[in-house]
This record gives sequence, structure tokens and C-alpha cells, in this order.
Amino acid sequence: MSESEIKFDAETGLVTAVVQDYGTRDVLMVAYMNREALKRTISTGYAHYWSRSRRKLWMKGETSGNTQRVREIMVDCDGDALLLVVEQKGVACHTGNRTCFFRRVYSATHV
Repeated sequence: MSESEIKFDAETGLVTAVVQDYGTRDVLMVAYMNREALKRTISTGYAHYWSRSRRKLWMKGETSGNTQRVREIMVDCDGDALLLVVEQKGVACHTGNRTCFFRRVYSATHV
């Protein structure tokens, strides 16, 4: 699949990006990319995203140093979500946690 086949949202111009650790396969975070973020990610090899709250393009780790070197970008079957497989330097979450998914909502227990 080529970049042109990625379905960016018609209203926002964004596509969801799930970020996974290359070594552990843990899900690190979920972010959003516009066309420019995807282009910069591909051209530099480092993850760039669109900040919906700050309304600007940013490179992951540009201020913290917690960068994401992109190993692979996959697109889902519908073309409307991306999976970035990255080598995470430092922590992924702005809270200081290794991953943004550290708060449990539900856990099934088997007796």
C-alpha cells in the first residue's frame, strides 16, 4: 500500500497512529498524524505527530529527548489507522511512565 492510499479524516486531516515498541511489542502510545507528520517521519526516520491540543506539528522527544526511531510503518486493512513500530529512547509517556497505558480499567480473573 502506498502513502496515497492512507485515509486521512476528511474533517481533521488526521489519521490515528498506534505506537508499538520494536523490542517488547508493548503498545506505547496513541497519537495522530497529518500528511506532513507522516512525510517528516518517513524522511527523517523519527516519529513526528500532530498535536491536537497545541495545533502544531512536533517530533516525539524534541524537548524531552525521548525520541522514537521508526523501524516500520504499517497501515490497517481499511487504510484509516497506522502502526508505528519504534525503538523508544527513554519513556514514551509525558507522565514519565514507560508507556501511556499504565492505568487498568478492567482485568478478568479466572477461578
